[in-house]
Amino acid sequence: MKRPLHATVRLCNGLPNLRSKREHAVLLEAFERCGQRAGFGVRQWSIQGNHIHLIVEAERREDLTRGMTGLLTSIARRLNKLWQTRGRVLADRFHARVLRTPIEVRNALRYVLHNARNHGLWLWPDRPDPYSSGEYFDGWADYPARSLLPPWLAAAATWLLRTGWQRAGPLQLAYD
Repeated sequence: MKRPLHATVRLCNGLPNLRSKREHAVLLEAFERCGQRAGFGVRQWSIQGNHIHLIVEAERREDLTRGMTGLLTSIARRLNKLWQTRGRVLADRFHARVLRTPIEVRNALRYVLHNARNHGLWLWPDRPDPYSSGEYFDGWADYPARSLLPPWLAAAATWLLRTGWQRAGPLQLAYD
């Protein structure tokens, strides 16, 4: 049975900021290449200066491990190439928490999609953070999502992430 999870990964200290156009493009390439695998999928994300938040779905623990390992390896290789460096990019493996209830999923979506505001990086109340998947999120009560998802970004497969979270109330782009 597929489950939604909130995953976080941090960069090693001293590396460049992830919130720039070049780094953003590299991360989107990694999401496109590795974000959809059998039993695993990236559904939402938020890129911060030194860490990334993801909402993913995985069938089993093994699918989560394989999917995240492939994604993080791709991210590290692409960032090393971009920065013309070698060695470790990510500080640790990753941290993931299973989301079991509509309230947990809603709170995780709110946390991830509003994370730049929590860090003071995105202050505009009328549009989503451009370094997140907020523009594709169709659950905003006060913002129309883009009509088409990118071809590599599949719609949520679990009831909790597709519609169940809405039982806990809609999300407001104007910080709720």
